[in-house]
Amino acid sequence: MRKHFSFLIFLCLFISLNASAQWKGKPVDFSHGSLKVSDNKRFLVHEDGTPFFYLGDTAWEIFHRLDREDVDKYLQDRASKGYTVIQAVALAEFDGLTVPNAYGHLPLIDKDPARPDVKEGPDNDYWDHVDYVVDKANSLGMYVAILPTWGRYFHDDNNIIFTPENAELYGEFIGNRYKDKQVIWVLGGDRPANTDFRFNVIKALAKGIKKVDNGKHLITYHPPGLHGSSEWFQNEPWIDFNMRQNGHETEYTASYFQTFNDYNKTPIKPVMDGEPAYEDHPVSFKANKHGHTISSDVRAALYWDLFNGAFGHTYGHHSVWQMYDPAKGRQPINNPLMPWQEAIQQPAAGQMMYGRLLIESRPFLTRIPDPSIIVTSAVPTAMPGEGRYRFAATRDTDGTYMMIYAPVGRKFTVNMKLLKGDKVNGWWFNPRNGKATKIGTFDNNMSERTFISPDKGEMIDWILVLDDASCKYPAPGKPLK
Repeated sequence: MRKHFSFLIFLCLFISLNASAQWKGKPVDFSHGSLKVSDNKRFLVHEDGTPFFYLGDTAWEIFHRLDREDVDKYLQDRASKGYTVIQAVALAEFDGLTVPNAYGHLPLIDKDPARPDVKEGPDNDYWDHVDYVVDKANSLGMYVAILPTWGRYFHDDNNIIFTPENAELYGEFIGNRYKDKQVIWVLGGDRPANTDFRFNVIKALAKGIKKVDNGKHLITYHPPGLHGSSEWFQNEPWIDFNMRQNGHETEYTASYFQTFNDYNKTPIKPVMDGEPAYEDHPVSFKANKHGHTISSDVRAALYWDLFNGAFGHTYGHHSVWQMYDPAKGRQPINNPLMPWQEAIQQPAAGQMMYGRLLIESRPFLTRIPDPSIIVTSAVPTAMPGEGRYRFAATRDTDGTYMMIYAPVGRKFTVNMKLLKGDKVNGWWFNPRNGKATKIGTFDNNMSERTFISPDKGEMIDWILVLDDASCKYPAPGKPLK
């Protein structure tokens, strides 16, 4: 036992001193190589093994609606806020085949995916503008997660332009054009692949992409609300990780628990939420009944997903995804509250980085979800709770740290047997400003210990971080050296 404990101390110190030297508030360092799935099939890493935190933003209409001046403004803001991925659609949802982009260009000739409208020379066609966006994002240290098409064009009866045959040709075109860029492929686009025809279109699109980029870029699928790619593609060899759209809900039981369910599916694939509740979005699309989401709703989705096993997360704002701009006569979709230029500064947009920094401040590739960290009370709806008041927990497999997300100030009890070490460092991490406050160091001599966050009874979230003191981890959110 003593030898095992001595080894554990050595392991903790080794991890603390040697894990990921880069502080991931910084841009992505592409010199670490292409992205791949980690050996344990739970995370994304670079070719040299450096962990990658996927922090995305949905800019679905950026290729279609923004000019280059606005592209620069938007991307520079997101880079400054620690985002690592921008999600965008090549064949855009809102009349993307018939309404030109900011420079008067359409993507296809006669709406034919086999005939992209490409002209000689730079800055002469739709795809030149897509090139500009991708290059600009890459220069700022961000990947672009490209949806080759929105789902309506292979799903909605009056809008279908794809067949399996032209989908493969289009996949070859777009895959070849961006094979040397820092991109991630996201097939689908808010629609199910629930018929043979739809399934085969997506499979053909993936085949076309892989044919020309030799598997260099990761591929996933963006599903409709309250669904996940695993429903149709869990056993498909071309899909590298699963994406969920847990949707524009504010209660854990509406969909967010499904991240944990996908985490436990086989064959094992990494999972993340590519479209959770957007900030300032009508709750459940019913503003007249529920109003609009606020920053705390968006933060809860972030930590519910991460602590349920997600390897990363996507933020979204209801005005930003559609690039709503009333000054340009743009028609609002589903009651956005402000122009996108104002919306990029909403509170949760900047608070997402704190989740990234928190996760990166502890060993990355050994983190697992573990609901058993939280002791279930006599009234389970009180603890771990339900609805907006659901608590969630994560830890590492070596038992060197735990994190518990507390959306409200309510007493909760922690199973301390899952944390190794004789001494424990305790911290409260504030997800609203990224600051950590040390509770103290105490003996790990109790099987259970009860805590309550600083704002008792309030709907103000906090995160409890408990560390094996011998590991000497930094304050939560600070770089792991």
